[in-house]
Amino acid sequence: MQIYLPIAELSLDVFLLLGLGGLIGFLSGVFGVGGGFLMTPLLIFIGVPPPVAVATQANNVVASSISGVLGHFRRGNVDVKMGIVLLVGGLIGSTAGVSLFKLLRDLGQIDLVINLSYVLFLGVIGLLMTWEGIRALVRRRRHTPRRKLHQHTWVHGWPLKMRFRKSRLYISALLPLGLGFAIGVLSAIMGVGGGFILVPAMIYLLGMPTAVVIGTSLFQIIFVAANVTLLQAIQNQTVDIVLALLLLLGGVIGAQYGSRVASRLPGDTLRILLGVIVLVTCGRLLFELVSVPVDLYSIGVTK
Repeated sequence: MQIYLPIAELSLDVFLLLGLGGLIGFLSGVFGVGGGFLMTPLLIFIGVPPPVAVATQANNVVASSISGVLGHFRRGNVDVKMGIVLLVGGLIGSTAGVSLFKLLRDLGQIDLVINLSYVLFLGVIGLLMTWEGIRALVRRRRHTPRRKLHQHTWVHGWPLKMRFRKSRLYISALLPLGLGFAIGVLSAIMGVGGGFILVPAMIYLLGMPTAVVIGTSLFQIIFVAANVTLLQAIQNQTVDIVLALLLLLGGVIGAQYGSRVASRLPGDTLRILLGVIVLVTCGRLLFELVSVPVDLYSIGVTK
């Protein structure tokens, strides 16, 4: 059954979109990630224009993050003060990122930038996830103790220090502010929450306890993704609400089944599987970038 997507300006099968949302929801439930860094490439694969895929996926990030952060608030796993500092940087970064998105779109380079960004980030993240999963698997079998996650470096001597009691940290506010800014730009250009980069950075760079990292990350992602969605809709008109609703419906259903599977698999195995999935997606994007298109020329109609 075909449905017309008014902003994407194409018709796609309803069940394909529901299935795609269900697949990403399932992976999100299994691996504990938002899935935005996989959803956007998959939308591009089925023909959705990259600018629409990015902006629409940012809308889905808001819904999934709200659902996740409520549970973390109930368990007291959100450092609100840290989240606000990250959020300030994120709002500035996402606003600048949407303006950069519009500039690149006007120059006709946004499709290339989106694809190259995904190839770069998915390649790096996929390799790191796979390598860390293999190392954890080897450590578990050899009973090797884990190294200390966080060590103080020269960046911890920066000025404007603040005390974050929930995270038991006394560090420069410039660190989370700059991190939030970078994630904001990333959210605008790639349509992701940025959790797959923000969470490791909060653990290894800021030194936050793992227990409060995910909830704090989701707290700031809600507002950053909402800002990206609003600005994309106003400035670039690239948010397709019909597409977003179908993906969201499938994602809610898929996440329920994914969480059941996750409880039966060890963490290191999950990291390896996710790393492989990310690398496969990266390989497909890279292939499409370097392969010769079927139609070398197209005829445009000027209105």
